[in-house]
Amino acid sequence: MSHPFERSGRSLHSGRHATVRVSPAPAGHGIVFRRRLKDGRTVDVPADWRLRESQPLSSAVRQEGVLVRTIEHLMASLSALRIDNVLAEIDADELPIFDGSATPWCEAIRAAGRSEQTLPCRVIRLLRTVAVENGRRRLQIEPGDGLHISGHLALAHFGSVDWSGAITPEGFEREIAPARSFGRYLRAMAGRAYGFVRGTDFLQGVSPRSAALLVRGHVLGGMRVPDEPVRHRILDLIGDLALAGHPIEGRISAFHTGHELNHALVAALMSDSSAWELV
Repeated sequence: MSHPFERSGRSLHSGRHATVRVSPAPAGHGIVFRRRLKDGRTVDVPADWRLRESQPLSSAVRQEGVLVRTIEHLMASLSALRIDNVLAEIDADELPIFDGSATPWCEAIRAAGRSEQTLPCRVIRLLRTVAVENGRRRLQIEPGDGLHISGHLALAHFGSVDWSGAITPEGFEREIAPARSFGRYLRAMAGRAYGFVRGTDFLQGVSPRSAALLVRGHVLGGMRVPDEPVRHRILDLIGDLALAGHPIEGRISAFHTGHELNHALVAALMSDSSAWELV
């Protein structure tokens, strides 16, 4: 990345305002989040699959007791646009959700520009198939050139929705990034009410402005792209795969996947060094 950029907005779960400053970093630095705490201290939290912590409806990492969550949209944008080394400073524990899509992050990254660094980018190349499953949910990656994802999702009142394609910078910005976080309207509003009553940071920032909310077979305000829900699941998957620390090459088949299964695949893959090589 050539220049730093800064973006601010409301967060999905806490509902609080957050500001993120994303700056270029040296080769080999990777993606690192720097939390600015209320007492003036800063703590660096690398975007590393080994630091991942399970959080409801989001991806998160924790280091030294310090949490950074809802990182998946920025991680997906950096990964798809082939930005390997940045420092992302944040003044809260959760990144902004914006409109629920990755387009605001992509626009900021494009405006900042991209610079080539001296060290070559190393990629994870699959040597054999790795799969994880949980009931009807299944996620599989097999050897292949580049990154190709086929996603399938079936929703009540919508039926089956599918998307398949190679993940390239241009294709990601056009076909995947505009897809928003989604959920049933009544469930989202009930979740927000529950979080408010219990005093917990859960869906306090959800609204039709921050997510695609479904009412029976319709999306409030309409879909931005065809089959928007499955495209958003692919967006989240790309962001979760980025916690591996290097771009992954392979062909992925994703059936009803979500954050938990995404992270299970990354853990299964990275824990088995015989299944891949770093080239």
